[in-house]
Amino acid sequence: MRDRLRQLWLCYRLQLKILLISPFEGFLGIVFPLMFATATLMVYAVNGDEAAMAYAGLGAAVMGVWTSVTVSASTLLNRERFAGTLELLVAAPTPFSMVLMPITTAMATVGLVSVGITLVWNRLVFGVQLQIQNWLLFVLSVLAATVTIAMFGFLLSVVAVRYRTAWALGASLEYPGWLLCGFVVPIALLPVVLHPISYALAPTWAVEAMRIAAAGGNPWNELTVCLALGLGYAAFAAFLGVRLIDSARRNATLALT
Repeated sequence: MRDRLRQLWLCYRLQLKILLISPFEGFLGIVFPLMFATATLMVYAVNGDEAAMAYAGLGAAVMGVWTSVTVSASTLLNRERFAGTLELLVAAPTPFSMVLMPITTAMATVGLVSVGITLVWNRLVFGVQLQIQNWLLFVLSVLAATVTIAMFGFLLSVVAVRYRTAWALGASLEYPGWLLCGFVVPIALLPVVLHPISYALAPTWAVEAMRIAAAGGNPWNELTVCLALGLGYAAFAAFLGVRLIDSARRNATLALT
């Protein structure tokens, strides 16, 4: 267990260093969220509704984590494939899932930085005053959003190990995810047929927990569901990763280069 934890920490720390000095990841993790938050709040500013602005401003802050992870995680293995290092990851004695999980967690950490930056941007540029009644539960909700989005990215990255075009899945989920997770519009406004999909996404519960905590309510039920879904993502991704790689080895179908 000690060696496994050391491996996870080392992989996370090295990947975080890479992301912090990467111009693309910096642009994706910091500039993109500000652009999207600006576009969202400009739409809401038309009516001048302060409550609606606060609602959208809080959701827009979390959009950065979602964008950082879904886009990057779905292209993670393609980048390893192009660099010629995917062979080493697959052949390593360390379980494949234990390599991918800290990488997607590092991606979510970069997105977490954008949450604070976006909230400050919303305040300075649009005058959105976010009143937090319970800071402890609010911070826990933000962390829950970050962790569960990282686990969702872990699942996306596993899917991409066999299919070169799986990167398109993450890109296609970026914008719909903003709506399905209730980042910028209430889920109640979405078609009823989409509600089960929204409630199957952990960020939906995390953002709702953030709003409840900000209003001084008790978000423990939402946090529990959020973390349970995140754990489910991780367990399914670990299982799927083993099955996909074993199948590829048996059938010689893993395109490594």
